[in-house]
Amino acid sequence: MFSVEDRERVRDRIVQMSRADQRLSSGALIGSTVGGGGDRWSDLDLTFGLVDTASMEEVLADWTDRMASEFGAVHLFDLPHLGTVYRVFLLPGNLQVDLSFTPGDKFLGKGLKHETLFGKAVEREPAPPPQPKQVFGMAVVYLLHARACIERNRFWEAEYCISAARNQALILECLNHGLRTSYGRGYDDLPPETLKTFSKTLIGTLDKSHLLRTLGETVDRLLKSSQNVGEVVLKIQSQLREIAMTGV
Repeated sequence: MFSVEDRERVRDRIVQMSRADQRLSSGALIGSTVGGGGDRWSDLDLTFGLVDTASMEEVLADWTDRMASEFGAVHLFDLPHLGTVYRVFLLPGNLQVDLSFTPGDKFLGKGLKHETLFGKAVEREPAPPPQPKQVFGMAVVYLLHARACIERNRFWEAEYCISAARNQALILECLNHGLRTSYGRGYDDLPPETLKTFSKTLIGTLDKSHLLRTLGETVDRLLKSSQNVGEVVLKIQSQLREIAMTGV
């Protein structure tokens, strides 16, 4: 596994390379390592703005080649978001490095913790948080599919659906408490008593009766987490409770 010293060497070299790249108008360090933060397991996140004449495709291709030649990095995947492309790399020692590129200089989400490396970093409005009704609706669909999968003896698929519904309920709790909702980042910051109530939604075995019990617990947690969703909850809560009833 990589060491903190390995990560710092990679960071310093990427900063050096980026400052010399005339296609980049500005750059910043983002993520948990800003200001000397992070821990032994933190990855690297750097973001850059492109000058008007730069081609996103050419910059991405060139940086992918340079990351491979400099560090032996493997390109895992891209994540486009609001005009930004996040390119994710895995380096030897299992160090994850995320490099993101945005046309222009508005490449920082408003309020995003960052450390400017060069150029002028301008904040843009962040993506809005998910809407509670949308999150609730997704959970309902997962619960419906979970029950169907249980009856079809497709227990692995049922496990996937129940876990997905639980995650939607946890997202609702994060919204209720003003916490981050993406990638489970707010879950551990929820009150301990809230997290304790979700323990019965965890699946320990693929036994049919256990899956049905867990499905029922997940329905219950979803309903109790949906106080800010609106009238749709009242309209279908009795139907939701039927999902986990035996003999239906």
